[in-house]
Amino acid sequence: MSTGTLLAIIIPVVVVVALLAVVITLFVKKRRRHLQERFGPEYERTVEGADSQLAGERELRSREKRHDALDIKPLPSSSRERYSRDWAGVQDEFVDRPEEAVHDADRLVTSLMHERGYPTENFEQQLRDLSVEHSRTMEHYRAAHEVDALGTAHRATTEQLRGAMVHYRALFDELLADGGGGARHARA
Repeated sequence: MSTGTLLAIIIPVVVVVALLAVVITLFVKKRRRHLQERFGPEYERTVEGADSQLAGERELRSREKRHDALDIKPLPSSSRERYSRDWAGVQDEFVDRPEEAVHDADRLVTSLMHERGYPTENFEQQLRDLSVEHSRTMEHYRAAHEVDALGTAHRATTEQLRGAMVHYRALFDELLADGGGGARHARA
């Protein structure tokens, strides 16, 4: 084969390979940006805890897929009102029984999650499921849950218990607000 013929074959192949590389890179960047926007701080936490960035992103996509299969539903207004009253009762309880109030706040948040359609059997799974739509409040939920465990063992300070109530309230408000309209199923 002549040099001209070889170049006529090699140059188009190199161009096609380069174009494929650009398209794949753009696709990966777009998918990564989607995950970063959707999961916010949970993206970094998951990627840091994974063996690689790709493994972390695979985990996040798996969460999205599982979440999309859940039947997350809005709450009727009567349920929203009941939960709001129940939360006010938990806050009132804090004055005299802070450890019990924090534990009741945990149970109330779990009950609200369950009624909305989230599985509630396992705390780690709760975090993964909630992170898809409520990633901005996951640190609140983790911190509150840790203090609840300390409170159950009677090792939490009043300030920690107060902070846990604030943390639970952040997720509670978000879950309650999302329950007010149609179910949110953001599929980007």
